[in-house]
Amino acid sequence: MSAWYEKSFGDDYLLVYKHRDLEGAYDEVKRMIEWLRLPEGSEVLDLCCGMGRHSMALDDFGYKVTGVDLSDVLLSEARKLDRNNKVHWLQGDMREVPLHKPFDAVVNLFTSFGYFDADEENERVLSEIHRLLKPPAEGEGKFIIDYMNPEYVREHLVPFSSRTEGRCTIEESRVIEDGCVRKTIVISGPDMETRTYLEQVKLYPLATFLDMLSRAGLEVAHIYGDYHASEYSKADSKRMIFVGHRKG
Repeated sequence: MSAWYEKSFGDDYLLVYKHRDLEGAYDEVKRMIEWLRLPEGSEVLDLCCGMGRHSMALDDFGYKVTGVDLSDVLLSEARKLDRNNKVHWLQGDMREVPLHKPFDAVVNLFTSFGYFDADEENERVLSEIHRLLKPPAEGEGKFIIDYMNPEYVREHLVPFSSRTEGRCTIEESRVIEDGCVRKTIVISGPDMETRTYLEQVKLYPLATFLDMLSRAGLEVAHIYGDYHASEYSKADSKRMIFVGHRKG
């Protein structure tokens, strides 16, 4: 039986998340540039780049960008967006990234973390981020990890929602169980077979996440609650955005 992420990030993902646009990605990248403080020409890895919205925005701001994702469907969309072939797109698992060069920065955005049942597997991702960052002797390798705020999720979970996209109905059911937030997505319509997908993310509270980062050799300089640079609030922030650097 294949893992949920091997099935869910396919053609229907483009339908479910078609509302995510390039304009929003540009606004977020503008803020990331302020946090990273890297000169133009710096090499940035977008780990779990998806359809490439942020990779393309980073490229437009003058960085040399590599985008890695497991989904060939999403990478195909990214390559269509990248008409001038500026970004290096690469298929790979975030637990074992098929790259051996260090980067000035690694970004992991929109809760592209916590996909795996075993904590050890999720921590492997952090170890890969450490491996792929330049060590202090070569220049401070920086990272941004944008993750959901578990406390906010627990208090504001919407159990069910439904919407239409063209002739399709998209129903999303959400539940918290076994330390994870799980979403079941059902896509149906008059001219199609009903399709069902699962999405799952482990809910790591702040203290646990900080411990994992430290064990991986990553030091956090700041935690933001959103892309407006609001200070993180356990009760009110929708996100935990970690900004930091490789320790050694």
